[in-house]
Parts: sequence; structure tokens; C-alpha cells
Amino acid sequence: MTKDSKETQNEKFQRVARELGTDESEEAFDRVLKKVVKAPPPKDSKTPKKTD
Repeated sequence: MTKDSKETQNEKFQRVARELGTDESEEAFDRVLKKVVKAPPPKDSKTPKKTD
């Protein structure tokens, strides 16, 4: 197979995103980005707490 006849990884991603009905608008991106930015940091249960 040549590269021209194969679907690139980017093309596969775009095809699947369209099939899932993703929203490509800037407003949707900003809305999701704000959720990520405001998310509290994950609690790491493996680190011991300081005892002073």
C-alpha cells in the first residue's frame, strides 16, 4: 500500500470525531478549556501528609 491509499492518523481522528458529533466551534472549546483550567488538582493519596 502506498501512503496515498492509506488513511492518515489525522484523517482517522477527524473522521471519528465527525462520527461522534463533536463540536468544532470556538465557544465550545473555550467552555471546555475553562472547565479544565478551573479543575482542582488531583489528590495524590500516595504522598504522606506532613506532620509538624
